[in-house]
Amino acid sequence: MAAVGAFLNHVARESSDIDRLANFYQEIFGFERIESPKFDCKVIWLKQAPSFCLHLIERDSNTKLPEGPWSSNDAVADPKNLPRGHHLCFSVSNFDSFVKTLKEKGIETHEKAQPNGKTKQVFFFDPDGNGLEVASE
Repeated sequence: MAAVGAFLNHVARESSDIDRLANFYQEIFGFERIESPKFDCKVIWLKQAPSFCLHLIERDSNTKLPEGPWSSNDAVADPKNLPRGHHLCFSVSNFDSFVKTLKEKGIETHEKAQPNGKTKQVFFFDPDGNGLEVASE
């Protein structure tokens, strides 16, 4: 399955101190803070010209789980946990066709939309268990 026109959208990183992490990326790599969507946890969006973004997500302080590839809330590899866990995001021009292909291949997914309803998202794992998101353009 070739996702023609796919490009890197953002990388998400979970941290217990996202302000400290944001300051590091701003100072070391020249990222700038941009407007962040409102979620049920604290997030910071950073952008590096021309269009690469880093999405910093506040780690759940009640978790007893170590940081890992899935989520701070659950050590089970379930795509429903990826919106708050470590994942790499790509955008595609034909989101619905892309999701249909994933399902035809038997890949377990979790679909949702951003709170503003404009961007559709699908979360899933690669064969090595790395979290992936594909977002509509």
